[in-house]
Amino acid sequence: MGVERFVVEAVLFDMDGTLVDSTAGVVGAWEAFAETYPGLNVTEILNTAHGVRTVENLELHCGITDPDTLEREATRFEKEIVNSSKKNGRQGIVTLPGVHEVMQELAPGRSLPKPCWTICTSATREYASAALDIAGVPVPDVFVAAEDVTQGKPAPDPYLLGAKKAGADPARCLVVEDAPAGIRSGQAAGCKTLALITSHTRAQMEACKPDYLVSNLSAVTMKRVEGGVEITINSA
Repeated sequence: MGVERFVVEAVLFDMDGTLVDSTAGVVGAWEAFAETYPGLNVTEILNTAHGVRTVENLELHCGITDPDTLEREATRFEKEIVNSSKKNGRQGIVTLPGVHEVMQELAPGRSLPKPCWTICTSATREYASAALDIAGVPVPDVFVAAEDVTQGKPAPDPYLLGAKKAGADPARCLVVEDAPAGIRSGQAAGCKTLALITSHTRAQMEACKPDYLVSNLSAVTMKRVEGGVEITINSA
């Protein structure tokens, strides 16, 4: 095992697949939409859709182009994630390994003297807030959701905005992601990137060439220090 230790001004987290696991609900939502949009290959979609905004996934896979319809269906899709996450014995929306320990360190007094962590998600604010609440993850003072940017991941916009709202230099930020689109977004924003193997294979994440790669956040320790957050990564 190798140990890496460094300090950043802010940590910019993705949400789904990074802090919470909503896979059960996402599968249920796509299965529900397959009834409305016949011909959807749910298995194929699940291999590529992660980390991409709902509106963009619906446009690509369901062929929806009307802006009003897209917005309406995106809202329906994300409500379906919550509603179906516990159907048929599914596990619901839960925290991933290591998240509780990280939040114990970062969340208390999180805005003092300035935000040192953010969530930059491809989900809408309404759904993200609901998912975090169900999983028991605190909502940060700095929060970037799908509707806050014109271009979602892999464009750099979400992480550039997250760093800006935290008052941090992107080059002094760490992006924590589980999806190739998110790693590319962080890289395009000029941030350090930490990839988690929670929703994609090791090979898929290695192909993105992140700065660091671990199984999940249980291999990472974060400690608030003067000027930001000290990161300790135990990686193979």
